[in-house]
Amino acid sequence: MDAYASTGIFGFKDMPEDLPPKGVEHGSLEHVLFITLTVAIDYQRDATVLWDASRRSYEDTETRYLFDPRLVHEARAAKVLEDMRRYGLSKKPKKDAWIWRTVAVTFHKKWGGDPRRMLEHLDWDAPRVLASLRDGRHAERNKQALDFPYLGGKKIGPLWLRMLRDNVGISKLRNMDQVDLPIDVHVARATLCLGVIRGKYEGDLETAYEKMRRAWAEAVRGLRHKKDERQVIALDLDEALWGLSRYGCTHRNVETGACPKFDQCPMRELCWRGSIQVGSSGIKMDS
Repeated sequence: MDAYASTGIFGFKDMPEDLPPKGVEHGSLEHVLFITLTVAIDYQRDATVLWDASRRSYEDTETRYLFDPRLVHEARAAKVLEDMRRYGLSKKPKKDAWIWRTVAVTFHKKWGGDPRRMLEHLDWDAPRVLASLRDGRHAERNKQALDFPYLGGKKIGPLWLRMLRDNVGISKLRNMDQVDLPIDVHVARATLCLGVIRGKYEGDLETAYEKMRRAWAEAVRGLRHKKDERQVIALDLDEALWGLSRYGCTHRNVETGACPKFDQCPMRELCWRGSIQVGSSGIKMDS
């Protein structure tokens, strides 16, 4: 965290979502919707490509309607699908358009097109917000299952709240310390390369991810930020770990752990050697 806040991780100090589209005021409703709808399809994506595509889609007056829940509700599904493809906003066209349109229409019908109304209704309580998003993920048991596809997921839900706090500036969110660190391939790789979890493992991502969430929750317990003595929470590590993997650990030899970025890495003293392979299909490690 200190390295990220000072010199950066390999000079990296900015996340792909940090820059709002041209004409969008920081902290505005338009900013909230830009973050909310884009992060909802932030799965199995190159984040830089995704957020660049989202900015381009907003800055084009012909596709800007995609960020207005009322206009998305009024648009034909086929048009939403087509317009999300114009700048590569969707990677899986049908699925991404369905996620985007469903989330937008839910906020339009239930919260007047403003996600902050839902947050206020839930007393800005982060765990309650996540529980509300996840309430109906099983369609056969709950008709609300399709209200917030993916937005309530174990990665995207916490990621959304962190972005609302850090990017949009919504400081009213409470109990963020009870929100798990969002784990993706990059955060997982950095976690393993730092030796936070060690040993032999070959299996699915979610089993390993759950161990990582618990490990980081324990790791930050009792820590305080140097500048203002605020409590450090697991979410505070998200950006630094993502950058450490994206610009460093990704280049490691997956069999030996040898890394061409080692000499420039601010975490080199904590680097844990060994065979570490992290991919969308699972994890294999011996470290």
